[in-house]
Amino acid sequence: MQSRIPKGITATAIFSILIVIAGCASFGNVAPQASSIESSVLDVGEAIRTAKADAQWPTVDWWRAYNDPQLTEWIEAALAGSPGLAIAQARVRVAMSMAAVANAAVAPQMTGSLSIQRQKWADNLYYGPGPLAGEQSWNNIGTLGLSYHLDIWDKDKNSAQSALDAAHARAADVRTAQLELQGNVVRSYIAMSMNYALLDIARQTLLQQQQMVNLAKRRLKGGIGTELEVSQAETPLPEYQRQIHSLDEKILLGRHQLAALAGKAPGAGDSIARPTLSLVIPTALLSTLPSTLPADLIGHRPDVVAARWMVAAQARGIDVAKASFYPDIDLLASIGGYAAMGPLFQFLKNPSQSWSAGPALSLPIFDGARLRSELGAASAGYDAAVENYNQAIVGALKDVSDQVVLIRSLSTQAEDANRSVAVARKNYELLRKGYQSGLTDYLNVLISQTQLLRAQEGVAKIQAEQLVAHAGLVAALGGGLDSAADGPQPSEMLPEHGNRKPKAAAATPLANTSHPVVGAAVVETAAETAATE
Repeated sequence: MQSRIPKGITATAIFSILIVIAGCASFGNVAPQASSIESSVLDVGEAIRTAKADAQWPTVDWWRAYNDPQLTEWIEAALAGSPGLAIAQARVRVAMSMAAVANAAVAPQMTGSLSIQRQKWADNLYYGPGPLAGEQSWNNIGTLGLSYHLDIWDKDKNSAQSALDAAHARAADVRTAQLELQGNVVRSYIAMSMNYALLDIARQTLLQQQQMVNLAKRRLKGGIGTELEVSQAETPLPEYQRQIHSLDEKILLGRHQLAALAGKAPGAGDSIARPTLSLVIPTALLSTLPSTLPADLIGHRPDVVAARWMVAAQARGIDVAKASFYPDIDLLASIGGYAAMGPLFQFLKNPSQSWSAGPALSLPIFDGARLRSELGAASAGYDAAVENYNQAIVGALKDVSDQVVLIRSLSTQAEDANRSVAVARKNYELLRKGYQSGLTDYLNVLISQTQLLRAQEGVAKIQAEQLVAHAGLVAALGGGLDSAADGPQPSEMLPEHGNRKPKAAAATPLANTSHPVVGAAVVETAAETAATE
């Protein structure tokens, strides 16, 4: 009689054979091709290098530097009521829910089923002689199943972490949308303030022109003037009045714009008073940059942070694709009751019950290169995410450099414009007095007045552009995203199957309540995801 082979040896042998067979599904030469840019080796350019480097990173409420409470009120209203921002926040909740769905695969699964039926069985024409032929009875089934995926290759964990990384990217996208919304409100508000300043200039010019008309009429009445002078003085009046009406229109449209940004009807903008912010902003506020630029820019720009999270998500996608090349092992168990005869609850009695338990294994052998194609798609997705991150870094530095150049240019232009106003005002006053004394004709006065008007408008516009440039620099620096820890670590952006454990969801930056874009629903969802792990 032959001796039996020990069960442990048999199981080990079978498992080894299966592992060898699984080797038929090889990775081939499929691998990512892109690599991330190192911000430390980038040439930031002369504009950034020569800028002062003694400023702090922008604060979350950076617009308060303009010292206008009404502006703060409308930015807060926009953050609370903007439909676009609400849509972005809803996308975060969707992403977090999908991350929780993916995370559920890591936990044991339990399912149950129950079927209670009263059945009329066919006669013996179909079944032959038997106790059920032609009878009516209860045909009841109840089962309870338990399954657990061992996840030896971390496929489920990496899949869940990839979904969570994508949710982090969505949260950073919300911050980007919030920063854009803040910038739009600030720009609209500055434009309104500028239009009010231009309106003052236009009204003052109209008043001066009316005074000149009265003077020309007095001169004509006194016999020292001509009708031509009166006509020349009256000619600009309609144009000046048109400019006033045009500026009134722009101010009203600006109110409508602010109301729309806040998710309100146009009528809500009627209550907006004249802005109190000053168009003159200290040069020091415009010309300084954080000393840690550009190294920390990757943690302060929300679009760059989002791009980094997507790289991390795609890296885990590669890990998931690689794990599909290896065997899957599930532990299965079930218990059930079955009864085709007897009383209603006969299936719950011991003689009617059955159970099963044991492992289930599946592995790829020949799949027509499906797994390699999936790995190729995951690698290409990773390459695209890396290049998108590289583009975000380059674009961020370009934005900062562009704003620095713009601020410097506007500072020089402001000095030139102020000198132009001073010269034009002096010229106008001299010619006006000369006309009153009969030393010059009115045409010269009219020309000088037009020059003064244009010079004053130029100063107001440049001052407004300086404020807009300051807002642009704040946005280019990230607009108050506090910490570089809000992004993934460099090691998490590399596909390293089996060598990197996914970061716990409890450490998610979505739970950072210091960011107003992260609502209670998002934080709650993140906490639930962490709890399930």
